[in-house]
Amino acid sequence: MKPEDLKFAKTHEWVALDGDVATVGISAFAVEALTDLVFMELPAVGKQVEPEEPMCEVESVKAVSDVYAPVAGEVIEVNESLPDNLEVLGEDPYEKGWIAKIKLAAGAGIDHLMDHAAYEKQCAEEG
Repeated sequence: MKPEDLKFAKTHEWVALDGDVATVGISAFAVEALTDLVFMELPAVGKQVEPEEPMCEVESVKAVSDVYAPVAGEVIEVNESLPDNLEVLGEDPYEKGWIAKIKLAAGAGIDHLMDHAAYEKQCAEEG
């Protein structure tokens, strides 16, 4: 997946939509900002999530940061290998670095998310 094909939350999560399943991860910008990741707690399969609510945590040597759900729905799969291979988040955040797959709740969508150009603008303003 290319970042240009994804949607982004203002909290730096990305979404790739395939039918009613959203694959979610954190952006390269977020990984660079966190630096030196040491731990990740994945969300539980079956967990109901809502946009802008924490769904799991990632810990760097600097701080513990929440990863927020960018969409409403149910976590149906998690990237089990990720906690033991956190370097993947920096090396390949948009393919191998996915965190969870969320089946969208009825009526939930992704219209509230930014396209890549808008997200790049936000990152430039933050950076």
